[in-house]
Amino acid sequence: MYNPDTDLLFPPRLMAQLRDLRGAEWRELVERVSQLEGAAVERVAFVLLMARLHGCVNCQADSFHAMQGCTQCSQQALKRYRGSDQDLLRMFKEAQREVEAHLSG
Repeated sequence: MYNPDTDLLFPPRLMAQLRDLRGAEWRELVERVSQLEGAAVERVAFVLLMARLHGCVNCQADSFHAMQGCTQCSQQALKRYRGSDQDLLRMFKEAQREVEAHLSG
C-alpha cells in the first residue's frame, strides 16, 4: 500500500504543522527553520533531528508508519516524546553541529 504523504525522510514541507505541538521554545525553533530555504544548515539539521526522532531510516513502505504517512507519524512522535523542549533543542544543536562538520569536510 502506498501513501502519497510518505517520503524517504522527514519532509520539510511538514515543519510548520509541528509548530504548536510543544511549548514556546519549540514553536520559536519551528518558526525560524520553516522560514529558511533550501539547504540552509539549520533546516537540514531540523530534518536530521526529526528523522532520528521518528526513525525514518528504518521506515519501510509496508510498515505501519509509512501507511500512516509522514504527517501523522511526525505529529505522533512529537506528542509521544517524553523529553522536554530543552532536550529537543539540545538534540537540534547536536544535529546542527554534525551537519556543519560534515559540510566542512
